[in-house]
Amino acid sequence: MHTTRRSFIAGGLASVCTATAARVCRAGDGKNGDKQPESPQIGCLDYGLSFICNPSPENSVRFWVESRTTVIDDSTGVSTEFYQCASCKSENTFAEKDLFQEDNYDFLPIFGGVDAEDLLVFRRPARLSERYRQITKSEEVWGKPILKLREGQHVQVLDGWEKIHDATAAGVPIVSQTEIKNPDTKLRAIIECPVKTMNIRPRDKMYQVDTGPIAFPDLSQRSEPLIGSLRLAFVAFNAPHFADFVIEQPTSVTEDGEELCKIYHYSNPISLPAKNTLLAVGDVD
Repeated sequence: MHTTRRSFIAGGLASVCTATAARVCRAGDGKNGDKQPESPQIGCLDYGLSFICNPSPENSVRFWVESRTTVIDDSTGVSTEFYQCASCKSENTFAEKDLFQEDNYDFLPIFGGVDAEDLLVFRRPARLSERYRQITKSEEVWGKPILKLREGQHVQVLDGWEKIHDATAAGVPIVSQTEIKNPDTKLRAIIECPVKTMNIRPRDKMYQVDTGPIAFPDLSQRSEPLIGSLRLAFVAFNAPHFADFVIEQPTSVTEDGEELCKIYHYSNPISLPAKNTLLAVGDVD
């Protein structure tokens, strides 16, 4: 599917959440608490210790969780979590030689839905491909996923410049939570990810987060399955009230005003109102 910036924004800013294993709960059913809390919460995953394992006897693959996207339906109280996993390269798994495929591509999975039953796979070759996005059932690929998720310990909200600066300088892991919403569809999403790059300008008391990939959901529509709304993106912000996103999509390669070809690339940045929270995972000296 080729997505232009115009159709993407008109379609509602795709809210597809990366690497998934989602649990769905209804307010009052006893799962995840009886009431959906206001978000962002004071709590996050420990991204150095969170994985999704698979039991297939052919390939019991383990994926490192890189980000979590939670989509909340405020009209029903249903929330769904998606886990975007780290990418690898296409390979001849367990071969005697030539372990990387010659016509190589990036491979990135997202798990989500009830018991992480849904799987969204991104395959990114050098050229555009009909196999770029594939939705299937995770159990049909590697068996029923086993979530090995660990909550961060000693989590602290970094609610001011000094705390952000001190946590950055101390080398403490920092996690961001970016909340976006669409009042028309009553859908809301919290995108949580480890801050891989933090920029600090001490003289002006400024910071800037730049990290990804993340699973970015399209909140303008109710996709079925919900995992189908996700796209890969990077997020940047330097204030608590907005976030900028750059989304992977078919992008023209031009020279002297002439289009040479199209490739998958993070392009056409967009800016959205958001609520950004930064969390330190561990004690800040």
